[in-house]
Amino acid sequence: MRKPLVAVLFALVLSGAGAAPAGAAPAPHTVPASRPTPARAADTGAAPAVQAVSLAGTVALSNCSGSVVRFPGSADTDPALVLSNGHCLETGFPDPGEVIVGQSSSRTFGLLNSAGTRVATLRASKVAYSTMTDTDITIYQLTSTYATIRNSYGISALTVQDTHPVAGTAITVASGYWKRLYSCNVDGFAYRLKEGDWTWKDSVRYTSACQTIGGTSGSPVVDQSTGKVVAVNNTGNEDGGRCTLNNPCEVDANGTVTVRQGINYAQETYQIPACFTTGNQLNLSLSGCVLPKP
Repeated sequence: MRKPLVAVLFALVLSGAGAAPAGAAPAPHTVPASRPTPARAADTGAAPAVQAVSLAGTVALSNCSGSVVRFPGSADTDPALVLSNGHCLETGFPDPGEVIVGQSSSRTFGLLNSAGTRVATLRASKVAYSTMTDTDITIYQLTSTYATIRNSYGISALTVQDTHPVAGTAITVASGYWKRLYSCNVDGFAYRLKEGDWTWKDSVRYTSACQTIGGTSGSPVVDQSTGKVVAVNNTGNEDGGRCTLNNPCEVDANGTVTVRQGINYAQETYQIPACFTTGNQLNLSLSGCVLPKP
């Protein structure tokens, strides 16, 4: 997880970095369902077409980043959803093993266009789902539908991919809080990522080019070839510490611990669509839904 934003801002003031930092620290965390690590994509000799990833559809929270998202089965008339991190929840970090469902919320989000200009304020009606167990996600249901947002502000939701991401994929981490894009590749996957009291499964590891910082927590991780969300940015090892707060460590299937100072991580999101049904309603009992249950 990222250090508190007040600490980040204080450090930036001391260094003279200003309000839009160049990016030097790691990012916040999430926890995916356990799946076999997919093989690196085969080299076909032709690079995939690159989408122009922008800040359109991202949102700024009071302390984090996020995005307006939809699933492959979502309808334009459904209440829109905002995806961020579990550790960005306004009521504080969920405890290990804790799952929050249907909690009342009136949180607001600043909606950005492609240039990073705030074009609207969206409001939540509830926390549909939040946890820091196995993954690090919060999903808010909004008072607006996708159609209302698009018709009023010209902004379409980002679609969450419902298949596992692939190593080597070119990605962009889009931070609504900092109005900044970070581009790199999926380096691979951590069988388990442990930080303090929390453990996440099958986390995405970035190549070193994505030097995300505090405030980028909850940013969508977008596949540059499809424009779809494949993960949500959440943490990074800042100081070389071993499995401590802001210093997550990787643990493989044999229990071997690896520390990668300066490397950042995200939590996969492909497992989320299987837990939502008609009308964007959460149903953790659906076949194929593997998100942790209360």
